[in-house]
Amino acid sequence: MKRLLTLTTAMGLIAGPAVADVNLLSWGGAYGNSHLEAYAKPFEAETGIKVNMADADNPATPIKAMVEAGNVTADVASVEYADAVRLCDEGLLETIDASMLMPAEDGTAAADDFIEGAVTDCFVGTDVYSMVLAYDDSKFADAKPSTPADFFDLEAFPGKRTMRKGAKFNLELALMADGVAPDQVYETLNTPEGVDQAFAKLETIKDDVIWWEAGAQPPQLLADGEVTMAYAFNGRIFNAAQGEGKPFKIIWDGQIYEMEGWVVPKGAPNMEEAMQFVAWTTSPAPQARAAEFISYGPPRKSAAAMVGNIEGTEEPMGPNLPTSEANMTNALGSDLDFWVDHDAELNERFNSWLAG
Repeated sequence: MKRLLTLTTAMGLIAGPAVADVNLLSWGGAYGNSHLEAYAKPFEAETGIKVNMADADNPATPIKAMVEAGNVTADVASVEYADAVRLCDEGLLETIDASMLMPAEDGTAAADDFIEGAVTDCFVGTDVYSMVLAYDDSKFADAKPSTPADFFDLEAFPGKRTMRKGAKFNLELALMADGVAPDQVYETLNTPEGVDQAFAKLETIKDDVIWWEAGAQPPQLLADGEVTMAYAFNGRIFNAAQGEGKPFKIIWDGQIYEMEGWVVPKGAPNMEEAMQFVAWTTSPAPQARAAEFISYGPPRKSAAAMVGNIEGTEEPMGPNLPTSEANMTNALGSDLDFWVDHDAELNERFNSWLAG
């Protein structure tokens, strides 16, 4: 923590008392708590700049509405990678000067310390998360589900499922469940036949799916016994299992991983403070600290080695991160370009299919 509390001074960012707040738009739940404990509280303690946090099911949606309405109240928001690129392309985000980002402790420049793609014109990555399959272990006494195909097998593994309401992630999962290898998924989805194949597979369980929109819903549906299996953010399932003692197990086979990170909406009211917050919180030590609260991997290489135990325990967090070598077997990296190009049309088809 000492390292955390000296970062701002080293950056030379604080010249006097805070003159404005930072209004941060996050996702709530366990993920929002990691932002609060690892980023907002230490930043506020070090700089004197108050951080006001608000939550949204997907912060990209209100950010777009704010900027287009000319009524921007958020200074920094946490968004998914593809949403950041789309919003940036639409001129709805401020450019972030990568030269202001902190180097690693050994002096390695930030540009060389972040994994590929984690820093773009309008985005700085904070974590690598994944969509994973999960199940209530108490519901399956003998055989346990272990693959995407098992999620679609209602006979062998009975019970309702819950999936995120939307095309993204679900189409990829459906293809993997139908036998398409991870490295062939996007090539297949780039064809009309591949899209048809994915929707046909989803159709086989459509009547047994409860669709979720907020990340906190899947573990709650599992806990309430409304579903036996879920397709959810790995950190939400981890938090319910580790923090609340729920009998939930993660299936890493077929995980789809992606990054989330900070963006600054065009016309943010507290621009200077927003940029200070982005630079401070994306330093290696805060990123490593955030990973101790929720099992999302830091996108800075130097931060990975700094991740310690699961907060409040003597258990190492490393094996629970999506980026752990053992968890990357049959993993699929979400294709940014594909979703920037096809998000609107595939979601339109998804919504029509769902209503049909």
